[in-house]
Amino acid sequence: MSAAPTKYPCPACPYRRDVPSGVWEAEEYDKLPAYDNDTMSQPFGAFYCHLQVGRLCSGWVGCHDMNESLGLRMAASRGLLSEADLDAVFDYRSPVELFESGAAAAEHGKRDIRTPSPAARQAIDKLADRRERRKHGR
Repeated sequence: MSAAPTKYPCPACPYRRDVPSGVWEAEEYDKLPAYDNDTMSQPFGAFYCHLQVGRLCSGWVGCHDMNESLGLRMAASRGLLSEADLDAVFDYRSPVELFESGAAAAEHGKRDIRTPSPAARQAIDKLADRRERRKHGR
């Protein structure tokens, strides 16, 4: 199975500018700014998609400079990524608008956690349904 990013970031990706605030738990948004740090101060792990198990998050790949990504380097050095996966990462350009940084994505995402909009509630419900179906193998 490929770990390469998908063509589009998922519909609820925390890096997408068009995703309503408050869809994810604060802990998920809190992970994003650390990838803005200088290479040696970044998390050791790559950031994987919340919805597509085993695939790198397309929003993460599109937002951050993968040439400076410690998580990507560590995944590659551990043999978790194929040459084709790495080529896809370095060639990736998001077709949808992303936040300019993990900090900006986190700030937006956490803003309405306590009072999610109807659009955010709808996205949350879709995520819950998808998780439930996956849990039951559907």
